[in-house]
Amino acid sequence: MTDTEATEDTDKARTRCINGEYFYGIILSVALRYLNYQPTNHATKGDCQFAIRGGGHHPWAGSANIEDGVTIDMSSIDAVDIAQSKKVVSVGAGARWSDVYSKLDALGIAVGGGRFSKVGVAGFITGGGMSFFAPRYGFVCDQVQNFEVVLADGQIVNANATSRADLWFALKGGSNNFGIVTRFDLKAFSQGKIWGGSVYNPITTLPDQIQAFVEFNNAASFDTNAALINIYAYIRHLGGWTASNILVYTKPEVNPRVLRPFTDIRPQLGSTMRLTNLSDVTHEQVHTAPVGVRQLFITRTYGNDPHFLAQVFHIANQTLQSFSSTPGLVYCLVYQPLPPAITSHAAGSGGNPLGLDPADGPQVLAILTIQWSNAANDNLINSAARKIWQQADELAARMGL
Repeated sequence: MTDTEATEDTDKARTRCINGEYFYGIILSVALRYLNYQPTNHATKGDCQFAIRGGGHHPWAGSANIEDGVTIDMSSIDAVDIAQSKKVVSVGAGARWSDVYSKLDALGIAVGGGRFSKVGVAGFITGGGMSFFAPRYGFVCDQVQNFEVVLADGQIVNANATSRADLWFALKGGSNNFGIVTRFDLKAFSQGKIWGGSVYNPITTLPDQIQAFVEFNNAASFDTNAALINIYAYIRHLGGWTASNILVYTKPEVNPRVLRPFTDIRPQLGSTMRLTNLSDVTHEQVHTAPVGVRQLFITRTYGNDPHFLAQVFHIANQTLQSFSSTPGLVYCLVYQPLPPAITSHAAGSGGNPLGLDPADGPQVLAILTIQWSNAANDNLINSAARKIWQQADELAARMGL
């Protein structure tokens, strides 16, 4: 591509110069060979620093962009191709889940994927990937039949159960430091309408929320069509805390029994629950993750205990007081169920490196997400976030969780 072409509309320039997505893999191969064989730079100890950007969802510095280095932007590798059998969907590493769902909904099929439509496919899958279909099929990484990967030496290879199986295993939740994935071949399945949306309650319902969550996660006979995200959010400009649940039932059944402990909680501030499709329900949450703000998220995995989960909320609330006046603050504590119904799928699909054993019983994926406006508050908020999880870890250790 000439300098003149590079200044024109990017998509048009790429269309003129490149025909076929496989060619992007060749370009990446050449780029990696070039980056890895540059002469030693003593100022940087010979390392050519670069970052890979799929959807750009990860917020920490250097994960999807880099200063004084090279960012490899995958956004043009965004094709969604469906096998004639409709049993495999091949997705380019630059696609977002909205690209995938909008194409599959019309065909009555689905794949496990992100629950927020603008999240990128690549980082989500290589990080493990929790979907609304996780109880039925496991983590999204467990549904990858094949990765097309560009290795550090420029080779373009396929990693699957019979070829480079060790790389296939590592990429299923082990993140992207093993190569640059350019395509994911995902197991597809038939899927019609779903019942989903969000239910909002005041924070005074916290005890009922926690109890409903623990009982849902503990269910001896887990309903694998049910999925939820339990959220406690402090939004500064709204003046305080709210409780909410993102609820999905992957059959066209309105208010199924398994989700009623959440839909029946009163008082209720609002509800968006309806029969819909995957594109619609995942687009609903886009406004909760705005671009252009400072943010972090930290995760932990703990045992499923109501007293512990309530105490973690109180720890988060107490720590919040030191920075509650921070401009643009949105502060969320999120609980997600990890019952054996989810973690048991890995063994049947070649395993993964996430380290979750169904023999450990129901677990809780706890996530702290914080958004704020000004770099001047970075140190304060990062320090507070570490403090929250340090106290939670200590409490979990005392309780054997």
